Amino acid sequence: MQLGFVTAILPDLSFEQVVDFASATGYACIEVMCWPQGKAERRYAGITHIDCATLTASEAERLVNYAADRKVGISGLGYYPNALSPVPDEAQVAVEQIHRVIDAAATMGVGVMNTFIGRDWKLSVDESWPRMVETWRPILEHAKAAGVKIGIENCPMLFTRDEWPGGKNLMTTPVIWRRMFKEFEGSSLGLNFDPSHFVWQGMDYLAAIREFAPRFWHCHAKDAHLDREKLNQVGIMAHPLEFHTPKLPGLGDVNWGQFFSTLADAGYTGAVCVEVEDRAYEGSLAARQASLVQSFRYLRQFVEPY
Repeated sequence: MQLGFVTAILPDLSFEQVVDFASATGYACIEVMCWPQGKAERRYAGITHIDCATLTASEAERLVNYAADRKVGISGLGYYPNALSPVPDEAQVAVEQIHRVIDAAATMGVGVMNTFIGRDWKLSVDESWPRMVETWRPILEHAKAAGVKIGIENCPMLFTRDEWPGGKNLMTTPVIWRRMFKEFEGSSLGLNFDPSHFVWQGMDYLAAIREFAPRFWHCHAKDAHLDREKLNQVGIMAHPLEFHTPKLPGLGDVNWGQFFSTLADAGYTGAVCVEVEDRAYEGSLAARQASLVQSFRYLRQFVEPY
């Protein structure tokens, strides 16, 4: 396995500066954010470390070589929109950019593009299914032809009131994963697995690893602290941020020793990238860089960096 981090936490830095920081810290890889140019409304979104709309073959080669010269791999290209938004223009922009990021991943020889399936948060899973199939079948055909795997993060995306009650990402639970893999059998669809989302939903992330690790194209290392006292007051139907807090690895409720042991037993040999959403470390660039250093020092007890 390779330790990396998600570049969204360093919007202040260029691609080259991010690579230099990763190399100096000891990280083996980075998941590079590839949002279209422009402002995003959501925290941790809208970060463009590679502009896929203007990426040329020569620039792709330069970026890959720059990272390789510093012994930093690119574990995947990331873009996490809502391709099933009920707002047609938003959905169209998302789908078009997903295609661009797939093409960029192919051009760069990265091989993995990470994203969300998306969802109309007012509809049930069954009600969402026909449109999901219509939207995603051509995307997956494009990805397969390009030789790129699609890793869907299992985040429900229902933290804020505009995402309530269904959330903005359909592919969140083992029941849905099984149905999705059957629907798109033979495609390059897989998972970008984040155990923290199982923590606050009261689900067993180790059981998920044991069953689905062969479809893990990528993993995120993010922790979460579940506040039982708050949960006792507001209940599981409350907005999730009312009873849980995203944390750095080692500061929440994920048992990282068991996590990495189970991944290893299941044969996973891919990237595990730190995703920082811990507000205690967001006050400055220096604090966010420190959070990545701290996360690396903690996680390297489970994974050799190279």
